[in-house]
Amino acid sequence: MRRFLLYVHTGRDTALSAMLTVLDEMERRGVRGVVVDDQLEEIRGADQRLVPAGLLERVDSDRVDVVDAVSAADMVELGIVLGGDGTILRALEVVRAAGVPLHGVNLGHVGFLAESEVAELSDTVRRLLDGDYEIEERSTLDVAVFDREQTLLRTDWALNEASLEKADRQKMVNVVLEIDERPVSSFGCDGVLLSTSTGSTAYAFSAGGPVVWPEVDAFLVVPLAAHALFARPLVLGRSSLAAVELVTDNHDPAVLTLDGRRTMDVLPGMRLEARLSPQSVRLARLAPTPFADRLVEKFQLPVVGWRGRDAQES
Repeated sequence: MRRFLLYVHTGRDTALSAMLTVLDEMERRGVRGVVVDDQLEEIRGADQRLVPAGLLERVDSDRVDVVDAVSAADMVELGIVLGGDGTILRALEVVRAAGVPLHGVNLGHVGFLAESEVAELSDTVRRLLDGDYEIEERSTLDVAVFDREQTLLRTDWALNEASLEKADRQKMVNVVLEIDERPVSSFGCDGVLLSTSTGSTAYAFSAGGPVVWPEVDAFLVVPLAAHALFARPLVLGRSSLAAVELVTDNHDPAVLTLDGRRTMDVLPGMRLEARLSPQSVRLARLAPTPFADRLVEKFQLPVVGWRGRDAQES
C-alpha cells in the first residue's frame, strides 16, 4: 500500500482542518496516511477548540499509521506539510536522511519553501497522488563543533543557516574567521551566520546578506553587527570550508542555533566548521515558479513600469 506522511502545524486550526481534508482525499484514493507520534501528542495537548471534530478519531483508527519519526521516513514515498516554513523545517528533520521529498501547503506568512495554498488543497493532493510533480534539490550545510583541544563534539546540518551568536545581549563575542584553512579576519560582533542559498532570504537577508537564487551551489558567511572595517558578507563555493573560532579571551559562551530550532552552547576556544553537504533536501514542486516572481510576491516588491522584452519588441 502507498503511504504519505502528513506533518502539520499543530497549533493552527486551519492546519488541523486541512489535515482531515487530506486524510479524506487520500483514503478515497487508497493511500494510507502516516503521522509521527510526537505530532499526535501535540494535537492531543492542543486547545481542543482548535481540533476539528473527527480528527483524533480518524488518527486513532486503524486507517492511519502512527509511528516514531525514525520509522516514518522509511515507510513513505512523499510528505505533505501543512503550515509555514518553520513546519517544513521540522518535517525535513524527519525525512532528510531517507531522501523523501516534501510538498508544503502554505499556512504561514512570508515563506519561500511552501508552494501551494490551502484554497487549492484538493487539487494539490490529487496531483501529488498522481505523481504530477517535479523534484527540486536544495543544498544543505554540514556543521561540526570542536572543543579547544580540537576534539569533535557534535555534527549536525542546516537547510537555512547555522547562527553563532552572543549569549549575553549586553556583550559581544570576539571571533576569528577562517576560510579554506587560512585566517581572513578577526573582530568583535553580535555573531556570525553561515547560510545556504535557501537561507539567504531568511535570517541572512535580515542581516544584510545578498539574496542568492536557490539553484546556486554556494553558501554565505554573514557577520552580525561586526566592529570591523572589513566585515562584509562572503559567498563561498562547494569546495570551501568556513570556520569560526570563538577567541579564548571571551568571558561568556556563545550559542549555536541551527535553522532556529536546535541549539548548543559554544565556549571560548571552541571552533565551528561548515561546508556544503553532499546530502540535499528534496521538495516536490507542482508548478515551479521563477524565483524572481516569488521574491516579488513574498516581499511585495514594486515593479511598476516594467514592460518586458516581448512588450518592447512589439
